Amino acid sequence: MEEMETKLCSSDKEEPFKREPPYCTGEIDFTACGKKRGKFIKVPNTIHPGIIFEVMLNKWKLPAPNLVVSLAGEEENFQVKPWLWDTLKKGLIKAAQSTGAWIFTSALRIGITRHLVQAVRDHALASTSSKARVTAIGITSLRKMQHREILDNTKNESLVRYQSNDNIQGPLYSLDHNHSHFILVDRITPDEPGGTTKLRLTLEKHISEQRTGYGGTGSIEIPVLCLLVNGGPGTLERMCSSLENSAPWLILAGSGGTADILAAFMNDPQLVMPKAVEKQFKEKFPSKSFLWKDVLQWTATIQNIISHQHLLTLHNFEQDGSELDTVILKALVKACKSHSQEAQEYLDELKLAVAWNRVDIAKSEIFNGDVEWKSCDLEEVMMDALVNDKPEFVKLFIDNGANISEFLTYSRLQRLYCSISQKCLLYELLLKKHEESKLTLTGLTGQHHKEQRENCPLFTLSEVSRVLKDFLHDACKGFYQDPRYGGKKKSDKMNTKPLPGPLDMNQKTENPWRDLFVWAVLLNRHKMANYFWAMGQEGVASALAACKILKEMSRLETETEVERIMKEAKYEQLAVELFSECYHNSEERAFALLVRKSQYWNRITCLQLATEADAKSFFAHDGVQAFLTKIWWGDMSTNTQILKLICGFYCPFLIFTNLIAFSEEKQSKNEPEPFRELDTLDTERTLLFSRGEDRGSGKLEKQNPPENTAWVTFMFTRWRKFWTAPVTVFMGNVIMYFAFLFLFTYVILLDFKPPPPEGPSATEIILYFWVFTLVLEEIRQSFYTDEDTNLIKKCKLYVEDNWNKCDMVTIFLFIIGVTCRMRNSTFQAGRTILAIDFMVFTLRLIHIFAIHKQLGPKIIIVERMMKDVFFFLFFLSVWLIAYGVTTQALLHPDDRQAEWIFRRVLYRPYLQIFGQIPLDEIDTSRMYPRNCTFNPLEILHKNLPSCPNSYANWLVILLLVIFLLVTNVLLMNLLIAMFSCSGQYRHLLENSALQPDC
Repeated sequence: MEEMETKLCSSDKEEPFKREPPYCTGEIDFTACGKKRGKFIKVPNTIHPGIIFEVMLNKWKLPAPNLVVSLAGEEENFQVKPWLWDTLKKGLIKAAQSTGAWIFTSALRIGITRHLVQAVRDHALASTSSKARVTAIGITSLRKMQHREILDNTKNESLVRYQSNDNIQGPLYSLDHNHSHFILVDRITPDEPGGTTKLRLTLEKHISEQRTGYGGTGSIEIPVLCLLVNGGPGTLERMCSSLENSAPWLILAGSGGTADILAAFMNDPQLVMPKAVEKQFKEKFPSKSFLWKDVLQWTATIQNIISHQHLLTLHNFEQDGSELDTVILKALVKACKSHSQEAQEYLDELKLAVAWNRVDIAKSEIFNGDVEWKSCDLEEVMMDALVNDKPEFVKLFIDNGANISEFLTYSRLQRLYCSISQKCLLYELLLKKHEESKLTLTGLTGQHHKEQRENCPLFTLSEVSRVLKDFLHDACKGFYQDPRYGGKKKSDKMNTKPLPGPLDMNQKTENPWRDLFVWAVLLNRHKMANYFWAMGQEGVASALAACKILKEMSRLETETEVERIMKEAKYEQLAVELFSECYHNSEERAFALLVRKSQYWNRITCLQLATEADAKSFFAHDGVQAFLTKIWWGDMSTNTQILKLICGFYCPFLIFTNLIAFSEEKQSKNEPEPFRELDTLDTERTLLFSRGEDRGSGKLEKQNPPENTAWVTFMFTRWRKFWTAPVTVFMGNVIMYFAFLFLFTYVILLDFKPPPPEGPSATEIILYFWVFTLVLEEIRQSFYTDEDTNLIKKCKLYVEDNWNKCDMVTIFLFIIGVTCRMRNSTFQAGRTILAIDFMVFTLRLIHIFAIHKQLGPKIIIVERMMKDVFFFLFFLSVWLIAYGVTTQALLHPDDRQAEWIFRRVLYRPYLQIFGQIPLDEIDTSRMYPRNCTFNPLEILHKNLPSCPNSYANWLVILLLVIFLLVTNVLLMNLLIAMFSCSGQYRHLLENSALQPDC
């Protein structure tokens, strides 16, 4: 591009070795029209049109158009009819806006041009959207301009001040300031009067050969349409030259001039005779006289024009009130059909509708039942609709024959991920994985890999799978795995085997709806994602997986608006609503749905996904709560009182009585337990329907069982059902933890013997062993998990939980305390550390009782209050320090003891907030004689307390009154009001009674 730029403009003679004619660019400042400026490029008429198009895209930063409308006949002054004005002002602007079009005009303030570009400018000022801007580009010759001398000697990148004049009758006219861009043609050869027209035709031809879409990656070439409005006799020659380039024309019948002449002859081509042509021209141009040779030439030209009927579309908006964009689309399609060698004549029309995002036109004009579409016909436009985020078209294509299973291959899926915007979060995440892979493979294969990397796609599906694994962990294990990165693929029979070779990119994906759903969720395209979710299977699991993905991405997103859209996505609500429908239809099948291993998500259950996503609303659903309660109590009745459970725990023989109600001993080997995970839907169906048969066979077996066998079976079954129930396990854990705290209390208060050889005692050694078992449990939680992650990742996941951090603190404090108590020099320090450790162990009870329906919400309230109270403590500390330092300076100016200074500055004002006010130390009138001194040396050496200073004691009393007023009355009541009026606390308290028993 830079090689093409030269200095231009001051001379018309250039060196013969120049590869391209010169040109220059700059800006025009219309001084009489406010702060309006337009960019311009001055070129010779022999310049290659590709240079101008490159300047428009790269230098002027214009987005590539989806349509170019070239206005013809605009240089003729005529009386504009109302319907024509509405068509051009409203219809053309609307059509151009909906398609993101460029409008080519004559650039001069004459004829219909001045009215049209004024409408374009008004629309640009009124519109707030930058997605579909209408760009008016004027193309004219310098010889037709007034004040051309201003632009004759301009330098490159210069600012030109131009004075426009509306009161000009010709032959020179002013530039129209409402254009945003100008192409000014300076003819090199004076003998070539049609230089501007020729350049405009070649530019239109060049643009029509480019492709739509970002970077020219669209599926269709940019459509260029010539629009004839009125027009003089000279317009015929331009039309003839344009038709030779296969440019389609839309003729507005009824607009007058040449347009009406062509409209009269197009209906009956046999009437194109010199006499008839002469008559038409005299009717349309009564003020002009014509030579016979001109009439003969025009007759031949009109015959040539009418012979291209396939490129001409005639429309009268005065008689037919169709939308202009629909008429333009039909005109372009008519031209596409003319040179199409394919049988799919409507495909080009469909591509244009997709490019313009006009799904209404596609429904009414294309998918109207006249054509039977095949899936292969819609693959290209389907790809465009997916990349450009047009869910209405995706739905329309699928409803009209597109087969998503045949369409989505691994190659197309990879192209979808490669087409994402560089501004989105997914691009950053994939780029990070891409760089990691690049560094790893570069170390393995050296420079040879770097040379080959350029031919590979920017992102691969392997990198996508690793991004998903960071969000979903085991739920996406095996997605798009490449064996070069150690990927494995699970077969349907639970056994794993490595892939035989690289992922076949031409192979169809196994779960196309899931893959497209995940892709749409990662790109934050929720309207499209909702459609893919509705079309796919495993709706509850998929919605919960999307909820987890978006929660993780919202933490990483830096754009506030994008983060808000992520948080407003209602995938958790979709999961709740879908499960609610299942629960109302069949409770048993809804329960089975919660524990059935999803084939979509690597055999992960809905409950596991909900836990990963922290889906509180989903867990709060009545059906989920009923199922969790059923799991919680096992085979015992859910109405069993906790007191009876504790009695059974301490007196096991009560299990075999009627104290605790158990479910009927009906489970056989083939019947599922309430919390057993199901592999497939067929397994679920078989197990559910076999339940009645098992009950019947069980009753037959119970008719005459052997007495000894029946009693042993009864004892064993009752014992197993009681001790394996989660509620019993949890209750045992709570009781044993209380026992552990009791043992810790006994040791720290009554049996904490001196260091060896006298200690530790036997009970203390038991305490050490008990803590060792707790350490083993924490190791099991952190490292022995089902997730296939490395050690560092497991440690990070473990540390993310705040209560795990609390457990780590208790263990480390215990180890430090035991180490210190074994030595005489640090014995007391070890006892102190263990005492603090006991306090932390006791606080661990908060987590245990968080599941209680009354205590749980209040614990959450306390946790949230702790966050709010820190802001309150900031205001309190400001007053505390201000008052404490001031009173210390007034009452004890000579005291240098750090311990007493700290007590009087911080500790004493803090106690005064709660009413402990030592007036005998503050008010000198109430002081009594005591052992104190005013001598600083005695205070320092003899460690005597300093006597309060009586000077300005009234100020100390006044500060005390103000301090108590602010802290006790204002700040404390503010804290109470803040907690009592907060909606989130009130909401938790109101709903705490609605939670089911655990």
